[in-house]
Amino acid sequence: MTTSVQDTSGRLYLAVGRLSRSLRQAGVPGPGHGAISALATLVHAGQLRLGDLAAKEGVAAATMSRIIASLVEAGYVSRESDPVDRRAWLATATEEGERLVSGVRSTRVQELNRRLDRLSPEHREALTAAIPALEALIADEG
Repeated sequence: MTTSVQDTSGRLYLAVGRLSRSLRQAGVPGPGHGAISALATLVHAGQLRLGDLAAKEGVAAATMSRIIASLVEAGYVSRESDPVDRRAWLATATEEGERLVSGVRSTRVQELNRRLDRLSPEHREALTAAIPALEALIADEG
């Protein structure tokens, strides 16, 4: 029986989404997914204007402003006026924010390791072989 591209796309979309959600839920308590995602972007990209961060995260500027305000209050992000445009704000992950992102990744990676250990050797080999293809799917993303 051959699997159509549409079946493959649908199954892959559901599996990746469900795995991602399941691993997020296995994470440490604290900021929600949107805040963790924004913080991880700041850790990776460095200091960003709120509008640029909102665009990278695919959310409205007002939503990002609320997210950053909660992260600033929690001590995970510092916010300062943009010296080039005083109407804009620059956000930067603090050391505590970097530790939080590192810890979340570590917790999720450990959970993924536990799940991989439960798989058959054949399934682990198949996943290892699929990694380059999965990486190619996201290679063009910013």
